[in-house]
Amino acid sequence: MLLTLDMNNFIIIFFFLFLGLLLQNVKRFPTHIYKTINKIVIYVCLPAITLYHIPKIEWSNELLFPIGAGWISFFLAFVFFHFLGRRLGWSNKLIGCLILTAGLSNSSFLGYPIVEALFGKKGLETAVLVDQPGTFVVVSTLGVFVAAFYSKGSPDFKSISKKILLFPPFITFVAACLLNVFNYDLDSNIQPFLLKLGSLVTPLALFSVGLQLTFDRKSKHWKFLRLGLFFRLVVTPLIIFILYVFVFNQRSEAIKITIIEIAMAPMITGAILASTYGLKPKLSSMMIGFGIPVSFVTLAIWYFVVGFI
Repeated sequence: MLLTLDMNNFIIIFFFLFLGLLLQNVKRFPTHIYKTINKIVIYVCLPAITLYHIPKIEWSNELLFPIGAGWISFFLAFVFFHFLGRRLGWSNKLIGCLILTAGLSNSSFLGYPIVEALFGKKGLETAVLVDQPGTFVVVSTLGVFVAAFYSKGSPDFKSISKKILLFPPFITFVAACLLNVFNYDLDSNIQPFLLKLGSLVTPLALFSVGLQLTFDRKSKHWKFLRLGLFFRLVVTPLIIFILYVFVFNQRSEAIKITIIEIAMAPMITGAILASTYGLKPKLSSMMIGFGIPVSFVTLAIWYFVVGFI
């Protein structure tokens, strides 16, 4: 199943992840450069992806299921980790980190190539819906809110709202939606440029993760890593599966793709957002670094499960 994936995607994922790990040990290499890389990803590459994809989407009521999955997933993570964290006395930064990493799936960088391999190019139409108006808008709005709120620890709604409204990916999303509403796409000469900028997200983001990823056996993060990955890779897709298939009685191929998308490893952008706001950067990197290889196993199981729908 997953072995049919284009090997280039695997090479890119692991090459840049290991490159970052390798350069951690080069004394003269400025490992703190990951902060600059994170800003390039968030402020340049992600808006490019939005402007390329959103104007091309054709809307209908049936699209609410794939779009809503990302919002439901984030809400589940918020409720679970917020109340569990408060009960167990966790720090705000730990709670915020787990919400951002366990609440968002890697629906584009991993999701697109995996969905294409399993369901063909037609499946990418659903994958884009789960990602763009779904998880991507969640991280651009609620994600920024969570990052700002848990980093400060106080409900300064005015400043948080300002950060959301001035967040470049959110601004470009609004602009892209307006282009969609007026049935207007950007000039054909600009689109290849946007596509190239967007393609830089995966290598840059994984390189940044590699620069921050540590393997300290004595780290206090291991138990939180296990909990976060279990919630992301098992609990969340299970709830979406039960809700969509048994409650709403949806059994189309689009629903199968949606479940696979939600079962992906933690979203790289969510981890970068957590790191940028100082929400346990080491744990957020571990969620990506360990979540990606572990997800290959759990995704195979979920693909087997959705085959019975």
